[in-house]
Formats: sequence, structure tokens, C-alpha cells
Amino acid sequence: MKAAAQLTVDLGPQGRSVVRHLRSQAPMTLVPRRAAAASRDRAAVVHLVTSAAMPLGGDEIELRVWVGPGARLRLRGTAATLALPGQHPAASRATLRIEVADDGVVEYLPEPTVVTARAQHHAELDVRLGARARVRFRDTLILGRHGEPSGALTTTTRVVREDVPLLQQQLAVGSSPWKSGPAYLAGSRVLATETVMWEHDPPAATSGPWWSLVPLRSGGTLASTLATDAVTAGHRLAAALAHHPDANAFDTAW
Repeated sequence: MKAAAQLTVDLGPQGRSVVRHLRSQAPMTLVPRRAAAASRDRAAVVHLVTSAAMPLGGDEIELRVWVGPGARLRLRGTAATLALPGQHPAASRATLRIEVADDGVVEYLPEPTVVTARAQHHAELDVRLGARARVRFRDTLILGRHGEPSGALTTTTRVVREDVPLLQQQLAVGSSPWKSGPAYLAGSRVLATETVMWEHDPPAATSGPWWSLVPLRSGGTLASTLATDAVTAGHRLAAALAHHPDANAFDTAW
């Protein structure tokens, strides 16, 4: 199955961000939240809903997001993504491309991705930022359902601001014993990261029990954690991001 979706958000009247263009294709559906007239929320909120189990082996899924100058978008998932094997031995692929113009803001905090046994999944995130654009995005990976081994997962993340690379990272986990074992992920089933490109960065790297917060060389910050379950991973990411100099500004940006 091949599916593609597009989303465009612009700055509208009275400083509110509005969805200008939205196109979905089953089984991937974009559902905007209707803002109340009295709401002070200036961001457009869009939920990504899946109407069938996906991705299966062989599926190709792509979402393109454009956020105009000064506009703000909160993109949310409604359920975990379950990477499953297909009828034939082929890998699935999910691609998300986000472009944020000058002074735009995007927050993408999806639910976890679960890599089931025998699945082969490739996930790509490509983010392009204009001047002073801000972005937060989270990636929570769960290796296998309860009591089963993990399939194979490869993730590629690229973030560029005005042609300057900020982050280029590839991760391969699961499938083979050494990629799931103690020497690779310390025996953990959950790996979670959150990348923040905001106004300031921490002056130096810091760490705590099973988490780290690292400023990137050309701007931005990467928080990482390992855990035995997604709830614990979420708490550890929150502990890491509490040390970010803009932590109190994340929620007030909207």
C-alpha cells in the first residue's frame, strides 16, 4: 500500500494559525481540531489518525508538512504506530518531511512506534528550518510487544537550518541479538529521544539516571533515554528536558 498526505498551516487573522490545505489518503487521516472562539490557543492542532493497521511490510507512507512564517502547529498522534511484517518479505517505509518558515513553530510529539517480531521498518524524518524557526519532536521506539523479540528498525533524522546541518543521525535496532542485547541498548526495550531547536541551548551536556541532554554543535539540543517501558521513558525525558534553559517556555509558546 502507498499513502501520501499533505498539510499546510499559515498565520491567519488575529494572530491565529489556520490550516490552509489538508489532504489525507487512507489509512492515514489528518483531523484538525476546531478551536473555540474564546480560546487563547494561537496554534493549529492537527491529529494524525490511522484507520487500519499500518505500516505492513511493503507499505510506503509519506506526510509533507509546511508551516508558514510566524505560524504554529501542534501535530499529534492518537495511537501507537505498530510496524508489522507483511505477507511477503519486504520492508515498510514511513517518511515525514517538515518545512518551517521564518519564526514558525512546530511541536510533533507522536505516540510510540512498536517494532513487532519479523517486521522490517524504515522511518525517515527530514526537517528544514527558516531563520528563528523553532521545533520540538519526539521519537519513542519500543522493541517488540510484550514477550516477543523485536523486528528490524532503521531511523534516519535530518535537521537543517538555512542550509546549515544541525542534526544528521541514523539508528539501527532490533532483529539481531547484538542490536537488542546489553552491549547495544543495555538490555532496554525502549529508546526515546526528543530534539529541541529553540531560542537557547544548554551551555554543556548534562546527564542523570539513564538520560542525557546534549547541546548540538550548530544549534539545538538532543535528549535521550533508555527504559524498560514507555511510561518510564517519558518520565526520564521530562527529567532531561527540565534542565533545558527554555523548559518553561515550551508550553507558553502556544
